[in-house]
Amino acid sequence: MCPSILSNFPSSHRAQEAADALRWRGFHHVQVDRVTRYPCSDPADPHYNNPIAGQAGSLTGLTVFSSNRQMDPDARPMVAADPSVSGMSSPGGQVRGAGILLTVVCPHERLHEAVEIIKEYGGEV
Repeated sequence: MCPSILSNFPSSHRAQEAADALRWRGFHHVQVDRVTRYPCSDPADPHYNNPIAGQAGSLTGLTVFSSNRQMDPDARPMVAADPSVSGMSSPGGQVRGAGILLTVVCPHERLHEAVEIIKEYGGEV
């Protein structure tokens, strides 16, 4: 039986890069899934959802990572009504954690190699 590695990423872009790197290294059972109700952005990318540069996708983007510019306009009031938007529901005023899950099934002898690749792309294992 092969072990599974479950890792979290702050953005689908970084998770997909890690998945591509894993596949390139010969890991065939790799999957990327969203596990949050919020659209995610990469806080490490200063050009995405930057309100100072006029690139904020929404008013909630700074608190709930909802920088998805393709969000249905009818859904935006519901996202804005989330308790975390007020800053009173979580320390620091932002939704914490990572909303993208990368799953890898690999042989025992390659477990550490897969974990290193995931960490290289910013994943938490």
